[in-house]
Amino acid sequence: MRVAIIGAGIVGLATAHAMLDRGHEVVLVEPGGKQGRPTDGNAGWIAHTDIMPLASPKAWRNLPRWLLDPLGPLTIRPGYLPQLAPWLARFILASSPHRIKASITAIRDINAEALPAWKGLLSSLNLDDHLRERGILSVWRRHSSFVQAQDILERQRSFGIPVDILTLDDLARLEPALRNAEAAVLYPDACHVSDPALLAADLMRIALERGATHVPEHALRLEPREGGVHVRTDGATAEIIADQVVVAAGVWSRSLAQQLGDRIPLDTERGYNATYAKGTFSLIRPIMFEGEGFVATPLDTGDRVGGAVEFAGLEAPPNHSRTDAMVQRLTGFLPHLQAETPAKRWMGFRPSIPDSLPVVGPAGKDERIVYAFGHGHYGLTQAAITSRLVADLLERKPVGIDLNPFLPQRF
Repeated sequence: MRVAIIGAGIVGLATAHAMLDRGHEVVLVEPGGKQGRPTDGNAGWIAHTDIMPLASPKAWRNLPRWLLDPLGPLTIRPGYLPQLAPWLARFILASSPHRIKASITAIRDINAEALPAWKGLLSSLNLDDHLRERGILSVWRRHSSFVQAQDILERQRSFGIPVDILTLDDLARLEPALRNAEAAVLYPDACHVSDPALLAADLMRIALERGATHVPEHALRLEPREGGVHVRTDGATAEIIADQVVVAAGVWSRSLAQQLGDRIPLDTERGYNATYAKGTFSLIRPIMFEGEGFVATPLDTGDRVGGAVEFAGLEAPPNHSRTDAMVQRLTGFLPHLQAETPAKRWMGFRPSIPDSLPVVGPAGKDERIVYAFGHGHYGLTQAAITSRLVADLLERKPVGIDLNPFLPQRF
């Protein structure tokens, strides 16, 4: 088959390799230098141990405090509230106990396959050296907050996820630079990559070496016709005709889905980060600062602090006061950071669905078009397993997990 993949972020690239593995012709459609792609600036975690949707008791416990702080972990720009209202309504519906339970089960189903899928993909391409298997820490500023998290930890254990509760001596031994944390948990099976942008660059390079084609243009319209799906672009190519199409353009997928009659509640959680020179944080492994809304990762290319959620759409300019506030909160845990200046500040557009589950499945009007977007905070984590699911769908083969929670028709 000739398969056009709209989007060359981490999900699109993994899907390209899955289709190349099966002998198909691949065309990647995405303009070069696209600003705000999460692939280019995320924290680099393969967080397959995570099970909680954004609409969870943990989020609701912290929500009032977060919303009262305009520079805090979660904010909604007032002018964007009317546009966000339908998404918020679905988010509230996704917060009911039975919906949270269903989301947890679905997240675990896909995340359980995430790391094996990545290891298989990286090994097949001789890219194993991108993986950093040092575990991931969660730390709490107050022990009382850690006590409130016991139900989540027990649920993780019930899924077979190793969870090691640390003493403060254990924590000091593992991360000597860290201060002012009263509780900590180590997820020994969690891991991160060298740098998400470097990994994506290698995946693109090897895909082209394997025969894939890159069309550096915007896909404007999809037109299913007899004999193929026509992809209209804004560049010199003008039109690409494919046997099948994968829509994996992150938050930019929404307009293409709407053209096909699928109204997906997709919005963007704008995330911010700051990257420092390598070794600045003096951390050995990634850390989730629970209740603070940010994480830190010692990448090969620099030390990155990132997180926060801002709902403001695709057009509003970045507000890097949010980045600076996040860095200031980090200094409460890494006091030696006070005098340091980041080498780079960044803002990106996470593609967010209210129930925290990606959209993976055929378009309503034509099964030759398959969606693979809306992964939110799990884009890197779930990219490799998503690519396998998409490849099976395109070849009309049974998939390995229950896809019903991820289908676009769930809306």
